[in-house]
Amino acid sequence: MVAIPVVSLSCEGQTMPVIGMGTVAYPAVDTETAKAAIIEAIRAGYRHFDTAFAYRSEEFLGEAIAEALRLGLVKSRQELFITTKLWASFAHRDQVVPAIKLSLKNLRLDYVDMYLIHWPVRLTEHISKTPVPKEHIEALDIKSVWEGMEECQKLGLTKGIGVSNFSCSKLEELLSVAQIPPAINQVEMNPLWNQKKLRELCKAKGIHVTAYSPLGANGTKWGDNRIVGCDVLEEIAKARGKTTAQVSLRWVYEQGVSIVTKSFNKQRMRENLEIFDWSLTPEEINKINQLPQRKGVTLASILGPHDLVLEIDAEL
Repeated sequence: MVAIPVVSLSCEGQTMPVIGMGTVAYPAVDTETAKAAIIEAIRAGYRHFDTAFAYRSEEFLGEAIAEALRLGLVKSRQELFITTKLWASFAHRDQVVPAIKLSLKNLRLDYVDMYLIHWPVRLTEHISKTPVPKEHIEALDIKSVWEGMEECQKLGLTKGIGVSNFSCSKLEELLSVAQIPPAINQVEMNPLWNQKKLRELCKAKGIHVTAYSPLGANGTKWGDNRIVGCDVLEEIAKARGKTTAQVSLRWVYEQGVSIVTKSFNKQRMRENLEIFDWSLTPEEINKINQLPQRKGVTLASILGPHDLVLEIDAEL
C-alpha cells in the first residue's frame, strides 16, 4: 500500500492527502461497481475521497466507507478525508446548512472534512437535465452564501470550507467579505491548462489549490484525450519507464498542488499513486511548461452558453 504525503491547510491543524480519488462517473456505473472501486482504492492507499451532491455519488461513497470500517480496512472515520460540494441549486444563504445536512445524510457521516462551493453561480430551480434555461441562472451572492458556509464550519458539520472554479477576481471578492478565508480552491489544472496566475494568487493568499481533471477527463463528455495523447508527455513517459498519466500527475504534484484523479480501474488507480519516489528533471519540466495552453472544462458546456456563464468561463 502506498503512503500518500499530506499537505497542511489554513484551517488550524488540518492536513489533507495530496491525492484524492474522484467519484464522478461518466457514463454512470451501478452502485455495487462504484462501491467495489472505493473499497479497492482504500486497499491501494487512498484516504481522500472527493464527491459532490451533483455527482450523485455521496450515497455509494457513504456505503463504501461503512463497509471499509466493517472490514477493518481503516480503523476509524478519522483516517479518511472526505470532500463534498454545495450544488448551485442550494447556493442561497438559507439553504447552505440544510444542503450540507442532506449530503451528510447521504454519506452517513456526522461531518465532512471539506465543504466547497461547487460553482460561482446560483440556479433558482433544481434541475434534472442540462443545458439550463437562462432564466434559472443567477449571479452568486458570494457574501451571503459564504456566511452560510462559515456557519457550517462553526456548527462542526465540516472541518474546513473552500471553493471550486473560482477565478482570481471571484477569490478577491470572497476574501474581502470572509471571516473565515477559503482553505481550498479546486480548479481544472494539468500540463495543458496550468493555471499559473491563479496559483500565484492562491499562494499569496494562503489558499491551497487542488487540481481536478489532471489527466484531461478522458472518456467523459466534458473531457478529451489531450493529456494522455500528448506527444511531449508520451516521449518523457517512454524515456522514464512511466505512463503518460504518471508524468502529468507528477508535474501537477511538483507545482505544490494536490490532485483529484478518478479511475475505477484497479491497475490505473494504483499507477496513479506511483508518483512519489521519482521526480522530473529540469529539462523535462521546461518541455512541459512550454506546452500550448487550452482549457478543457467549461461551465457553458454544462449549463449552456448564457452571458453570465460565458463571463465566468472567461475569467477562469
